[in-house]
Amino acid sequence: MKIQVNNLYKIFDGKGKKEIEMLKDGISKDEILEKTGATVGVNDASFEVKEGEIFVIMGLSGSGKSTLLRCLNRLIEPTSGSIRVDGKDIMELNKDQLREFRRKKFGMVFQNFALFPYRTVQENAEFGLEIQGMDKEERSKKAKKALKQVGLDGWEEQMPDQLSGGMQQRVGLARALAVDTDVLLMDEPFSALDPLIKKDMQDKLLDLYEHIDKTIIFITHDLDEALKLGDRIAIMKDGKIVQIGNHEEILTNAENDYVAEFVQDVNRSRVLTAEDIMDKPKAVLYNQDGLRTALHKMRNNELGSIFVLGENRKYRGIVKLEDVVEYINKDKEDIEEIIQDVPIAEPDEKVDQLFAKIADINTPLPVLDEENKLEGIIVKTSVLANLASENV
Repeated sequence: MKIQVNNLYKIFDGKGKKEIEMLKDGISKDEILEKTGATVGVNDASFEVKEGEIFVIMGLSGSGKSTLLRCLNRLIEPTSGSIRVDGKDIMELNKDQLREFRRKKFGMVFQNFALFPYRTVQENAEFGLEIQGMDKEERSKKAKKALKQVGLDGWEEQMPDQLSGGMQQRVGLARALAVDTDVLLMDEPFSALDPLIKKDMQDKLLDLYEHIDKTIIFITHDLDEALKLGDRIAIMKDGKIVQIGNHEEILTNAENDYVAEFVQDVNRSRVLTAEDIMDKPKAVLYNQDGLRTALHKMRNNELGSIFVLGENRKYRGIVKLEDVVEYINKDKEDIEEIIQDVPIAEPDEKVDQLFAKIADINTPLPVLDEENKLEGIIVKTSVLANLASENV
């Protein structure tokens, strides 16, 4: 694991130990505030973040998500608990060790861009490297590379106020990329952007993620954004993590009423993918299989069609039961003549994109990986059921 957090608490304006004992006794955040004047920021948070994943922490305003994020690099000092990064407990580091550890491990992207208005785009992108003491030539080179990664090459000499909100946030992202840390901490970085720019930045982040070796912890209050970006999602309420799961687990297996209410209005068809709803085929045909083998497999498995795989299980097409029966009755032997093409799906295609592909066919839809191998199949009823759930 890249990051392991165990029993983390943050109490503001209190004694700490006293309020933690109250929380363990089941006293609520609001009651503690009323009785002691202390505010519970984080309540017994425990979770792990895998290396290379996008881990989203989400919740409504006041849920504790930003406080938790800042506890991870001790910008906010936790009251108790442990935080291990690559096996090292950062709670044990002194100020100098912590400062050095932050520089090597954590990059941050903030909601309000946090750009220096009197510095150029290039100079803003260089800032973290400048703080590290890197020489001008090297930091210029790294900053230019980061700006190119976020699509801002050619804008190096512009000032922040000459840029749109989305472009300003790209500068903030470039600054974090330039320092080349293992972990990116992103605190609601797109929440101040209008919807179209926000979508563009989400797409840019996902594109970047495919090409950079980073672990990302992303804070948002927007469930659609969490579902789009996150490999896994932690939902917070009153400082406590109430559920952790991938997007399918969050949508289909809410562990409490709070999560159920949170997800009830989500457009599932825009979130679930082909991989989420596909099934394994009951049977397939191989190169050596003939018409009678095809008939036997389809009858035994009550199939109206069956997919044909070639060498190394590469997908070739589909044959239908009626065609197999017709050829056998005509004493024909060549199955090649009745292999047909049908539309195909990729594992990460969204359910709402699949409907057009499957609407006019009466066979399952094959889901193929990058090597053209059959990953699974989708029957029309699965797509329709997920689309229908929007109206339930």
